[in-house]
Amino acid sequence: MTVKQLSATELKNRLQQEDKLFLLDVREPDEFAYAHIANSVLIPLNQIPKRLGELDPRQEIVVICHHGMRSQQAANYLVQSGFRNITNLTGGIDAWSCNCDSSVRRY
Repeated sequence: MTVKQLSATELKNRLQQEDKLFLLDVREPDEFAYAHIANSVLIPLNQIPKRLGELDPRQEIVVICHHGMRSQQAANYLVQSGFRNITNLTGGIDAWSCNCDSSVRRY
């Protein structure tokens, strides 16, 4: 099973439609404190394996990082762990800041 990809603009549209999405941010705490998407939940990439129980395998999860690389790794891991509705935010928080919400600081 492959991980779906979602652009920042597509994510914004889905959030505006009030789709039930779980936004999983896999960056480090200092990055998350600096800039994040509202209502996203921080679980750093290296903590995903031991914190799988905090995630609902039935919920659609959108995985977020800085540019989309760490989130792709996390998304692949989640799929290998039995999750079926996993999407990677292409371009990460940087794309979100550039294309959707300029109040989210870039770094």
